Amino acid sequence: MTPAVFGMAGLSLTPDEKAFFKESDPSGYIIFGRNIESKSQLRALTDELRDLHGRDDVAILIDQEGGRVVRMKEPIWPNFPAGEVFDKLYDVAPATAIEAARINAQALGESLREVGITVNCLPLLDVRQPETVAAIGDRAMGSEPMQVAALGRAVIDGQTRGGVASVIKHMPGHGRAVVDSHLELPRISASAEELEIDIAPFRTVSGASMGMTAHIVYEAWDSEHCASLSPKVIEEVIRGQIGFDGLLFSDDLDMKALKGDVPSRARDVVKAGCDIALNCWGRMDEMVGIAELLGEITDKGRARLNEAMMVIGGREEVELAELVDKRDALIAAAA
Repeated sequence: MTPAVFGMAGLSLTPDEKAFFKESDPSGYIIFGRNIESKSQLRALTDELRDLHGRDDVAILIDQEGGRVVRMKEPIWPNFPAGEVFDKLYDVAPATAIEAARINAQALGESLREVGITVNCLPLLDVRQPETVAAIGDRAMGSEPMQVAALGRAVIDGQTRGGVASVIKHMPGHGRAVVDSHLELPRISASAEELEIDIAPFRTVSGASMGMTAHIVYEAWDSEHCASLSPKVIEEVIRGQIGFDGLLFSDDLDMKALKGDVPSRARDVVKAGCDIALNCWGRMDEMVGIAELLGEITDKGRARLNEAMMVIGGREEVELAELVDKRDALIAAAA
């Protein structure tokens, strides 16, 4: 198994993609808007991926956060609110906010499972700061670490009830970045003591089965390498101080915070300690290059992946519309 997640070019697999995926056996796949036309089409695409591997527990990822970060959109799918909605609700009624976040996440899980998606890259556990870049902005669930952790735990619980695995992100914290890592490399000069605020939510939910790194330089820990490329940050901070022992993805390799060609980036994030390199864009030349540079996933990485995917069999039988109505009622009652 190749320690990489790959994207697809279109609405169904091409013959070249089928042959390549069969041969390279990636650790998973990721869905974007370019891969989505309808429920039936998306289900057919995810079924194609499962058929290639002959099993149901294939990791098929998506970024379906709510708000402005959604791949499955209205009117085919219901609207899902951004994290900031639950942040504001928490100020009024904390218990209601936690329950609304859980039910919303369960509804997310239901909508994803219906079309065969098994992993959602959510929740964000980034602690919002006054200077937080707009790329995080309203996606964050608060500026107080324990609030973020409480809401994040509710999201994980809800998605688990929906039969979908969760990816906590962006470790060890994106809240202090003042530039967008999609466009350039953020550098954070905060002290290690100040960064305790950023890692606190991740530490609280360190038992999560999946997580994602940040393409950010934290000068207090490693002034030369961003977290995704830093053995020190991954081993001493993410695995050590935070205590996270789940499956660790890099953030997207195509982001401009990283330098060099994409296959080399994949090699370097895995060498630094990420279990899996995340390659989103479905460009065949890049995927072939990644497969050629990477060896087999480590035994520990494979075990982490297998354990994380066990949650997909635990879905509770609840109608999506019922969950959406419950969520909306909770939000309205506390407004």
